[in-house]
Amino acid sequence: MFALSRSSLALQKRLFSSGAIFSPEYAYEMAASSVRFGRGATKEIGQDLISMGLTKKVCVVTDPYMATLPPMKAVLDSLVAANISFEVFDQVAVEPTDASFQVAIEYCKKNQFDGFVAVGGGSVIDTAKAANVYMCNPNADFLDFVNAPVGKGLPIPGKLKPLIAVPTTAGTGSETTGVSIFDHTPTGAKTGIRDRGLRPVLGIIDPDHTRTCGPELTAFTGLDVLCHALESYTAVPYQQRITGAPARPQLRPAYQGSNAISDIWSGFALQQCSKYLLRAVEGDPYAREQMCLASTAAGVGFGSAGVHLCHAMSYPISSCVTNYRPLSGYNQALTTATVKKSSEQIKLKENMVPHGLSVVLTAPAVFKWTSVADPERHLKAAELLGADVSRVKAVDSGLLLSDTITSLLSNWTAFVPNGLQGVGYGSEHLESLVKGTLPQRKVIEVSPRQPTPEDFNKMLEDSMKLF
Repeated sequence: MFALSRSSLALQKRLFSSGAIFSPEYAYEMAASSVRFGRGATKEIGQDLISMGLTKKVCVVTDPYMATLPPMKAVLDSLVAANISFEVFDQVAVEPTDASFQVAIEYCKKNQFDGFVAVGGGSVIDTAKAANVYMCNPNADFLDFVNAPVGKGLPIPGKLKPLIAVPTTAGTGSETTGVSIFDHTPTGAKTGIRDRGLRPVLGIIDPDHTRTCGPELTAFTGLDVLCHALESYTAVPYQQRITGAPARPQLRPAYQGSNAISDIWSGFALQQCSKYLLRAVEGDPYAREQMCLASTAAGVGFGSAGVHLCHAMSYPISSCVTNYRPLSGYNQALTTATVKKSSEQIKLKENMVPHGLSVVLTAPAVFKWTSVADPERHLKAAELLGADVSRVKAVDSGLLLSDTITSLLSNWTAFVPNGLQGVGYGSEHLESLVKGTLPQRKVIEVSPRQPTPEDFNKMLEDSMKLF
């Protein structure tokens, strides 16, 4: 059934095409953007640009819906007050594709901006990152910097232009990471660019901007925070990463495996989710503020340790969907819009599984499976999420963590689908979902257990129904 995908087992055998002798990893790095947190902090962005010497030609990147909302107005008001010369690119697509990236890239190559401001969720920030990369490397082929095996996975040469990120949701953590994710339409795979050079120079975390997020959007972005924190906290210890030590420090992967510093950030984010996610979905302003903090903390954590199997399987789940869209919270302009590319109109897909939802649907099955690798750590993760572990044996940690996640999701059955079947998948889709997962090598490598295609099939099968 999975004969075409057996090459993925090379991960477990530690075979390297270069023939180099395997050397275990011995170090880890912590690198993240500077962040500023506080209600009303957006008003300072104009002065930030002045201090960076960016007053003449700044690109403000957003999407068609966010362009009409108060967060965008707050940013533009600050830029006008500081006499910053700027242009607005508002053609970002939710769950961006290579085609929508190319629209932004073409626009920025034409205008050659000195810096960027991204105002929106992860799709906006990731699009700004990609536009920055290819504007600064105009002769590069699009696939040069895209993760292997879809692309060549080359390091990004030289410095990019400064990017300030202003997130408007509490979920992605993209304001702190060197990651940009998109759907590669020729292959049907979700992939991305991972390089420390992509990181914004500053993330402005202004909780006022989440006021426009309804319950469904707040829940799905919060579940992304939850999975970022859980996956990074349970990632393989950095010393045991199957790719081993890099030949040069510059080649150390962005996703390194769990370590003492990432544990602090991820553990804090888990505690925040336990305390505030439910309340944030109900509209509690203080809880929403705290989930903004959780999102950034989780971003710092997974920006070092990485995410693993929930995210690996989420990519084909969101890329291959044909018969689902969220009930509310995702504006029509973002899911059915067209974006302009020269004289063409690129139609964006109408069906979509929000990223946080695509990640969490497999989480109960994933953590049951990965818990075998480190039962104590999974038990601690469940405790950080608020579970009572006083009478639980470590061997049952995976079941407890799985039940804790499912119990949380059961609060939102009005808009959280009952497993993969609820977003249109059935047993007939398992093989294609597995094949779409296997290319996600960069995230699979930091799983605490290395799965076979059959293991992925079982986890996806177990995720068909949650309640």
